[in-house]
Amino acid sequence: MKTRIGVLTAGRDCAGINSAIQWITYSALDKDLVPVRGMMFEVIGIIDGWKGLIEVKPDKKDSLKRWTVQLDTDLVRTWDRSGGTRLGTSVINPFDPKKDQSGLIIENMKKLGLEALVVIGGIDNLGAAYKLFREGVKVVGIPKTIDKDLSETDYTLGFDSAVNWITDDIDRIRVTAGSHSRIFVVETMGRKAGWLALEGGEASGSAITLIPEHDFVMERVAELLVKRKKEGKRYSIVLVAEGAKPRGMPEVLERRGQDGFGRVYLGGIGGFLAEHLEKTANLEVRYVALRHLQRGGSPSAYDRRMGRKFGIAAVDMIANDDFGRMVSLKLGEIGTVPMKKALEHMSLVDVEKYYNTMYYRSKDRVL
Repeated sequence: MKTRIGVLTAGRDCAGINSAIQWITYSALDKDLVPVRGMMFEVIGIIDGWKGLIEVKPDKKDSLKRWTVQLDTDLVRTWDRSGGTRLGTSVINPFDPKKDQSGLIIENMKKLGLEALVVIGGIDNLGAAYKLFREGVKVVGIPKTIDKDLSETDYTLGFDSAVNWITDDIDRIRVTAGSHSRIFVVETMGRKAGWLALEGGEASGSAITLIPEHDFVMERVAELLVKRKKEGKRYSIVLVAEGAKPRGMPEVLERRGQDGFGRVYLGGIGGFLAEHLEKTANLEVRYVALRHLQRGGSPSAYDRRMGRKFGIAAVDMIANDDFGRMVSLKLGEIGTVPMKKALEHMSLVDVEKYYNTMYYRSKDRVL
């Protein structure tokens, strides 16, 4: 008798997800591991994340075909090379106070014969997965977020690829910035955690990096840029996370409204800063928001490898009845941690340890 497990990706997409799905499938269907695990698996992919488990009508073939897919090794053979998620995703909160659909998800899982569920997601969606676990669903989690803001793990899928794309994009921007002797303000993602901007700034050599963990003074930013220009620097790159904000001011919002988890839409701090610098410091400034370019493209070698390790670990967790937990990378070793513990707080940049608050950049020392 086979144990049927479901796999879904929830929330925003990123590179490395497809590698995880591929290796969940490979590991689950590996016949050589049956004597070790004492069980056989079949793997059902859920289309468009939580939406698929909400919309599916298990007793109707057309609906099953629309919202589920039987995963096998031939189907997923090349998935690790692709960015995004081949299963699709959606930004839906199963426990949305306006329309709680968690009961329907549990009911549909039973009708589909799913005995366990692998959720690949970030803080919000692993939070939803943990709530389902508390209601009796056998769930394991894989950390996925380019913000790298989940605690209890040193890595989350998608981060390395996103840093690589930031670096590549700034390399291109640097060419035109140098040609025209301009300042470019480049906006990255990063709502509460500044890891993307900080490590992207390190890799790309940005002159200034602004992160959510430390409010900046716009006059100080202008002062630093004017100083660089007087020193003969032809151009400067200012890298700013979308959640960074000037001291004494609120976050800059892209548009009104909230997503299903009650989070406002951020974006535009780069444009706000660029306009201020032009007006007050007599500098020629251009603004570029990288936005979803950071999520796209093929996954880096590291994300492919981590997708593999996380995917295999997720199946091992199911075989060991290790539910309500998340795969984790700590000090180079793959392990598991309770979801509850991973969700208790966010992993944020330690400003005192890693950030130079006088010059708005990474500290130029390791110890």
